[in-house]
Amino acid sequence: MDIIKILIVLVLIAIVASLGNALFHLSSGKGDSRKMARALTVRVGLSLALFLLLMLAWYLGYISPHNLPPGR
Repeated sequence: MDIIKILIVLVLIAIVASLGNALFHLSSGKGDSRKMARALTVRVGLSLALFLLLMLAWYLGYISPHNLPPGR
């Protein structure tokens, strides 16, 4: 498995973990909205970073959609 694909999976796992962290702070009875907002901000930042990583990897030819060879 290519290193870029492993990196993409790791970022996806981090996004889900951040979303789970926000859910935990939402569901806890303490009402700590700052921690929840921070977790959601991290999730949005990770999602943006993943999008940019995917675009860069596609542009450089590390990944290709539908297993087409680069340049098509």
